[in-house]
Amino acid sequence: MTELQSQGLRLLDPGSGAPSRRGGAGPSDHKAVTVDGVTLMVPVHTATAFSSPFVADAPGPDGRSTLRRGHIPIASIAFPTLPRFYARSTADGIPYSHIATLHGADVLATTVLQTCIRYESRRKACRFCAIGQSLAAGRTIARKTPQQLAEVAQAAVELDGVKHMVMTTGTPPTPDRGARVLCESAQAVKAAVELPLQAQCEPPDTDAWFQRLKDAGVDTLGMHLEVVGEALRQRLMPGKAEVPLQRYWDAFEAAVAVFGRGQVSTYLLAGLGDSAETLLATSERLLKLGVYPFVVPFVPISGTPLEDYPAPPAEFMRSVLEPLGRLVAEAGLSAGDIKAGCGRCAACSTLSRYEAPLAA
Repeated sequence: MTELQSQGLRLLDPGSGAPSRRGGAGPSDHKAVTVDGVTLMVPVHTATAFSSPFVADAPGPDGRSTLRRGHIPIASIAFPTLPRFYARSTADGIPYSHIATLHGADVLATTVLQTCIRYESRRKACRFCAIGQSLAAGRTIARKTPQQLAEVAQAAVELDGVKHMVMTTGTPPTPDRGARVLCESAQAVKAAVELPLQAQCEPPDTDAWFQRLKDAGVDTLGMHLEVVGEALRQRLMPGKAEVPLQRYWDAFEAAVAVFGRGQVSTYLLAGLGDSAETLLATSERLLKLGVYPFVVPFVPISGTPLEDYPAPPAEFMRSVLEPLGRLVAEAGLSAGDIKAGCGRCAACSTLSRYEAPLAA
């Protein structure tokens, strides 16, 4: 599974199952694939995927496909089907799929603000981000209202059995860095349907926002470091690097005090230049605070400055994920204990497959 996620997948029938995701925030240029009962987000539209040794045959009458490495069959796989809520539209004609989408097998995800002060400046934009692509292509809208999110969330639960929801946001030009719109959105969703929620934003200007988010109905919080080395931060995400690393560390500690151990998480992108040693040392520090370090392989997204940057090899990912799985277990944390969000879904990394209970 680690090799598949690193090298990507060639599809003989690109239309199989639910649509793959191109551009936008979150796991883009991916497709959800279920292997041995585990759903992964696997790159299918990247340069690495186009030359991948892994090939998926066209699905048979039962909806299943054969995964091959070269010409050798290695597994039976399936693709999550098109969600039923995608067929609906709001009263003013906006397709539900423009407001929120299915991630993995049972996660509803939305980008509340599809604009970002970082992305809109060539000098400040994160070099790997594609948040504006889906907006430019007309596949989403710039601002999802709380009412729209509540309506779609309720339909996704009732029609498709969605189990939890992720709400992320582009960073607005306000000191709360998106926390306010996430509070408003969470409050509306929780009033409509009982659905565990994760909110994701940069660390806001004041720790008081963490309790406000919790009070609004947010169950877990994601604040994403992505890269750690200061030189890398300045080069790859110059706008986001204006928020000092120390603010992240302070915010993590304050957020864990509100949400609890294991209910605050961060993304770390493996393969962008941080060494395995740096990723593991950072993860160990996060775990001591009670923060879940969700280490994922970097996926180069078409149309971004890093579209031709190579994905990390599976050997590098294993050198990080195997020891990290042990560190997570030693800290008493687990992807399965997270109430909602990316870490619980676990489809963008095979980290959860390396987690194991400590030997008695």
